[in-house]
Amino acid sequence: MLARRQRDPLRSLQRRSQELKQQVDGLLSESRLKGALEASERRDIYQRCIQLKQAIDENKNALQKLNKADEPAPVGNYNQKKEEEQSLLEKLTYRLQELAVSISRESVTEIGAPTEREGDDDSVEDEEEEDEEESEESRGKEEETEEEEEERQEGDSHQEAASGEYIAIGDFTAQQVGDLTFKKGEILLVIEKHPDGWWMAKNSKGDKGLIPRTYLEPCNKEEGQESSEEGSEEDVEAGEETAEEAEVKQRPESHWSAVRKAISEINTVDMLTAMGAIPAGFRPSTLSQLLEEGTQFRASYFLQPELTPSQLAFRDLTWDAKAGSIRSRPSRVSLILTLWSCKMIPLPGSSIQVLSRHVRLCVFDGNKVLSNIHTVRATWQPKKPKTWTFSPQVTGILPCLFDGDCFIRSNSSSPDLGLLFELGISYIRNSTGERGELSCGWVFLKLFDASGIPIPAKTYELFLNGGTPYEKGVEVDPSVSRRAHGSVFHQMMTMRRRPQLLVKLRSLNGRSRNMLSLLPETLIGSMCSIHLLIFYRQILGDVLLRDRMSPDSADLISNPVLATFPKLLEQPDLMDALRSSWAEKESTLKRSEKRDREFLKAVFLLVYHDCALPLLHSTLLPPFRWAEEETEAARWKVIAGFLKQNQENEGALQALLSPEGIHEPFDISEQTYDFLGEIRKIAT
Repeated sequence: MLARRQRDPLRSLQRRSQELKQQVDGLLSESRLKGALEASERRDIYQRCIQLKQAIDENKNALQKLNKADEPAPVGNYNQKKEEEQSLLEKLTYRLQELAVSISRESVTEIGAPTEREGDDDSVEDEEEEDEEESEESRGKEEETEEEEEERQEGDSHQEAASGEYIAIGDFTAQQVGDLTFKKGEILLVIEKHPDGWWMAKNSKGDKGLIPRTYLEPCNKEEGQESSEEGSEEDVEAGEETAEEAEVKQRPESHWSAVRKAISEINTVDMLTAMGAIPAGFRPSTLSQLLEEGTQFRASYFLQPELTPSQLAFRDLTWDAKAGSIRSRPSRVSLILTLWSCKMIPLPGSSIQVLSRHVRLCVFDGNKVLSNIHTVRATWQPKKPKTWTFSPQVTGILPCLFDGDCFIRSNSSSPDLGLLFELGISYIRNSTGERGELSCGWVFLKLFDASGIPIPAKTYELFLNGGTPYEKGVEVDPSVSRRAHGSVFHQMMTMRRRPQLLVKLRSLNGRSRNMLSLLPETLIGSMCSIHLLIFYRQILGDVLLRDRMSPDSADLISNPVLATFPKLLEQPDLMDALRSSWAEKESTLKRSEKRDREFLKAVFLLVYHDCALPLLHSTLLPPFRWAEEETEAARWKVIAGFLKQNQENEGALQALLSPEGIHEPFDISEQTYDFLGEIRKIAT
């Protein structure tokens, strides 16, 4: 006999979802009304969380398998109703997880183990009572994705194999099908290690199952066999105490993967996302991590000359005997970019303090970073916290760190060449003082079309992607796209809520083209500092190409400017000090003197020795630290005082000889330029 077909399956699932919602609301209300919970009450609520989660998963799976053809009669807005039901179930999942995590942490806190709580019970209650479906849907979607990924990892037989025996430091009873029960002192053979902290193991009888890694300690084979035969009663007393402590502190009462991740040692970003402190599309900054790896993505590296494949001559630094200067070099990409603004950037939660909002950009081909990573800091107004702007109106010289006008140079022949923009924030956690940097979204702008023609110079409105540049299909705020239903007008309004970056590509005039052609073939930097970089390149050409005794000589060169100028690129406030001093000096020069190239270089050398060199090695100047407001203020106070003193005394000599001006011990590296150690070698 055929099974009777269920009538109105979608409506039945909707009724079941409402029943589950009532049960979840009741459980949350019960946990709040009781206040401080006893251990037995916590275990009971915890177990009910697990049962409700399983029921929600069953309803969710049934919903996913449901098709419009299953309905006995037509249903209006079927897909929309199905999505709304999915969103409700995801919301319930998140609320249950939040409760389960708080219960688990209370259990850990009760015995004195370290814990982190962001906010109190009142704030959690307020968040649950507020109608914030958009943010909760976003977080619930991410948690569901993580759970599915972990389930796939658990079921993948090709996981990293790990041969080794471990001793159990406590009793464990299986909570779900697939767990392995074991006793304290039992020897287990671990055959697979999963990143979520639950490992696949086999006992002496050959039974396999998942076990928590916090219940295990490594042991060698001889000790394992002896311990297995004698039993846990003959263990050392100290070992028994450690096992008991670990059993109480480490063990959660569930096989729920999301709760396992919250209780285990997880990275800060996952914790912040799970607690709703940051949007679902935020990630650790990719470009910031590359900058921390070394000098290969810094401007100081790309400013140095490059050797030919034979390594017998300079590739991008040649001499023009007729002009008496370095030869200008064209490049495939040579343009000026203006950062206008960023709009609709999601706000992080109040649990973290934002220290810096900025954009990092580089030349990118979809796979590799092909230039230095340039950073421009943004400003914002409290009335419009989701809007970032660049090049703020300031008195005096604009700090180069805020300059939104950037030059772009690249000679890469990649057909997919473009610019990668990553919006980021530097932050500090209020509860722990931990610092970090997050990506708030990224976008890739290809500079050539399919036929190899450069894209036009105009303003581009670029919608941001979430995740990392190597993730596809991730949204910064998934709730925005889920609201894109209804009329065309409503969809257009929804699109305007998507995070976006506005940039303008500017065409070059004759003067700017000549200036850029004197720079390295690959480099990104601030337009306000371009004249200083050109001075450095001209002095580099004079020393390496014109004045060197022999082109075959590789001796160290005594030149403080060449030896120390690249360091200024990593300390933008010192670059600002040099720009300010040069602007002041240049304003005193006659028109004829400004046209004399050799005279200008000589004056620049004097200004550099009076300004940059003493500051670089002054002990009064705190070390440069990114996004530390107090340090930045203290550094600029020293710099401003030094510049004022130089202006009054017409030079730095008096400051250098003053007993108050303490400097670091002299090092020969301040004077010597080792071009063989600094140059870039092109791959053959």
